[in-house]
This record gives sequence, structure tokens and C-alpha cells, in this order.
Amino acid sequence: MPLDVLPADSIFDRRRHPEGMRFWTWKAADGWAHRAWRWDAEGRPRGSLLFQSGRADFIEKYLEACDHWHGRGWSMEGFDWRGQGGSRRSAPGAWADDRLSFDPLIDDLMAFAADWKARTPGPHVLVAHSMGGHVALRACAERGLRLDALVLVAPMLALDTRRIPAPLARAMVRGAKLLGLGHRAAWRDDPADPRRQLRLTASRERYEDSQWWKRQEPGLALGPPSWNWLGAALAGAARIARPRALEAVATPVLLEAAGLDVLVDDGAIAEAARRLPEAELLTLPTARHEVLREADENRLPALAAIDGFLDRKAPAR
Repeated sequence: MPLDVLPADSIFDRRRHPEGMRFWTWKAADGWAHRAWRWDAEGRPRGSLLFQSGRADFIEKYLEACDHWHGRGWSMEGFDWRGQGGSRRSAPGAWADDRLSFDPLIDDLMAFAADWKARTPGPHVLVAHSMGGHVALRACAERGLRLDALVLVAPMLALDTRRIPAPLARAMVRGAKLLGLGHRAAWRDDPADPRRQLRLTASRERYEDSQWWKRQEPGLALGPPSWNWLGAALAGAARIARPRALEAVATPVLLEAAGLDVLVDDGAIAEAARRLPEAELLTLPTARHEVLREADENRLPALAAIDGFLDRKAPAR
């Protein structure tokens, strides 16, 4: 779809669940209850699109992007990752995001995707952001998840450690865990700090939307990552970087990188695009991490690139 036919600014109400979106409870094999959602296409679907967000996210942050794909005829589904959004077991509050491994998330994605593919019409495509991109790529590379197309938006294939070499970063995490700090937040986070917004998006309005949702539903709020979480992210990045880890992925992949990203390593995204057998890379030089919630000058080209990629690699049947 040419960029010039996309709307210059969204009139979608980002602070309301759209009509037709339904929420339900999906339970993983170990019994963990996830908040899942579904938004069926109107009429004959163009295909089925699974959307998975990033760390500490919840689907309300991405209603606008989902509305875009729904408007193009996709039947939409997804779920909040265990431990965050509407899939938490802990009491409301911005607690540290504490994980020892991303393997349970990969297990959840594999199980959900198997059911989704069995009951929905193709083509089947997955769009995943940040940590969701990490989980999705590893599901394809390590577990053989097969899709008609995969889109990774600012995927967390490696952390941006601010010029700290990965071995030193791993040593710092090990040291913190040895000191008994593993479950504690690795840093403090102030949502009112304007620097926090600019780490995520140049769109003040979309940033304020996410804060509004947290005020309406305090259980959606989640604090910074723990030292354990950082260790899991570094270990996962090492698995992705292993020789021959990505070379067998048969799914066509579009990777979108944000040039001003300070959370994930753009170099790792470019390297993955080089290693994947069928991959395309789009770098948006002035975009920040939350590309799909960016100002329109970056959000619209990102959406247009995704539309064009899916039209070529996963055409309607």
C-alpha cells in the first residue's frame, strides 16, 4: 500500500476498546491464565494476524496499530505475556519484572499459535514488538514455528548495553545475583520523567495514552526489569547469536529497526537480517523504540512497509 494513501493522522480512539474486540482467558499447559483477545475481520478475512507486544506491555497500547490491520481485512488475535498486562498473578502495582528465563514465554507462544493456526484461515502471520520479537524469532529458530510471514518491530535480539561489552554486562548481572539482588529492579523508573517518554516515542499523545490506561487499570502497570530479567535477556541474545541458530528459519521475515533506539541493539537486528535466509530490513533513522506508537513521520512508513511485505509474502488466498 503506498504511503501517500495512509492517513496523515489517526482519528482512532486509543482510549477505548474497539467494537467487536473480545477478551477471553487462555490457559497454558501449566495452568497459567492469560488474557487473550480476538478481533474478527468483517466479512471474509484477508488472513489471520497474531500480534504480540514487548516487555511490560499490554494490548491497549497497540489498539491503534491493530485497528490499521483490522481495517485491511485481517482477523486479529493475541495475548498478554504471562506476568504482565492482564496475564499477571500478582497484586496491582508497578513491581519489578522478574523472569529467570524466556523459555516459558516461548512455550506459551508455541501452544497458542498451534491452536490459532488450527482454527483460523490462512495466511497466518505474526507481528511482534521488542521482547515479543525475541520470543517469536526463537520460537521459529529453536522450536520450528512455521508461519507464512513474520514481522519483527524493534526486536530485542540483544540489549543496548550503552557501550558495555556483553561479557562485562553478563558479569555485572552475575555479581548482582550473587549479592542477592536478582529479584530486585535493576533501576528506578519515573513515568513522569520526559526522558522516559523519549526513550520510547516522540509522540507525547501516544505516551500519555499508555499512562491513562494504567490509571484506569492499575494491574496493567509493571515496573523496571529485575537483574534476573536482564540475565535472561542476555542469555537469550547469546542463543540467537550462536552459529547456525537463525540460518534454518524458513519463514520470510521483515525486521524494522529504530535508528534512535536506546533499548535494543540495532546492530544485532542488522546481523539477524543478514543471517536469516529470507529477510528484509527497514531502518527508520529518526524512530524511537516503540515504532508502532511513534509520531506519524515514522509510524506511517513502518505500517506501509509491513503492509507491502505481507502483500508480497503472505497474499490473500
